[in-house]
Amino acid sequence: MLALLGAIAFSAKAIIVKLAYRHGVDAVTLIMYRMLFALPIFAAMAWWASRGQPPLTRKDWLGVLGLGFSGYYLASYLDFAGLAYISASLERLILYLNPTIVLLLGWAVYGRGIRWGQALGMAVSYCGVVLVFGREVHLQGADVAWGTALVFGSAVSYAVYLVYSGELVQRLGSLRLVGLATSVACVLCLLQFALLRPLAAAWVAPEVVGLSVVNALLCTAAPVLMVMMAIERIGAGPAAQVGMVGPMSTILLGAVVLGEPFTPWVAAGTVLVLAGIFVFTRPARGAP
Repeated sequence: MLALLGAIAFSAKAIIVKLAYRHGVDAVTLIMYRMLFALPIFAAMAWWASRGQPPLTRKDWLGVLGLGFSGYYLASYLDFAGLAYISASLERLILYLNPTIVLLLGWAVYGRGIRWGQALGMAVSYCGVVLVFGREVHLQGADVAWGTALVFGSAVSYAVYLVYSGELVQRLGSLRLVGLATSVACVLCLLQFALLRPLAAAWVAPEVVGLSVVNALLCTAAPVLMVMMAIERIGAGPAAQVGMVGPMSTILLGAVVLGEPFTPWVAAGTVLVLAGIFVFTRPARGAP
């Protein structure tokens, strides 16, 4: 149940962002408000996980800063910016390719092998995204390509975080690392707004503030905790399998809340992506 609720809450972020865009706010301002309200929660998380632990070394701090920049600041900003051009459904399908990007980075950086089953799963899932992408380009024009590139960049940025976070997770613990890295990202988003926008830009519609509170609490902080608690109870593998409900919940919420069309193209693309990721994540025969 924790994994299910966490996946649905994570996926609802795109719906909240699309609703906020209807009030004339831009990505820089919107992500500033999200991180402003999330910062106290993540700072408290970092403090709680750091109690009784040795202080961070200079190398640890550099790692936290780099991972905070890549995994939470840059990935979040590119995602928010891309959602201004594409549907919530396509955004979720692109982000769901993240495990395949992690594998490709591992192959490129560390020379790790790729099994034929993983290659088949990647091919199927990418065909699903291309199917939905092609339909959106046909209906909405070239801006969809730019939005897709931004969201795919977000997925790559988060994959970089996952690839390079392994050593720090072992040394600091997942809760402490997440708390510190997300706190860094929150500060970076606030600095970005201060550098790129006048103070008057903070005056937004009350609906934007309310949606940002929901985004920060229910779609950012709460899912992080729920998924971590789920992994503690059932393990990472089963939690990831339950997380496959994420794209389906986004498509359903997009149709009900945003009025996005649920076409046979979207259905076929979603089936291909989910099937591809299912094949991709299956263990090799004979693997323990």
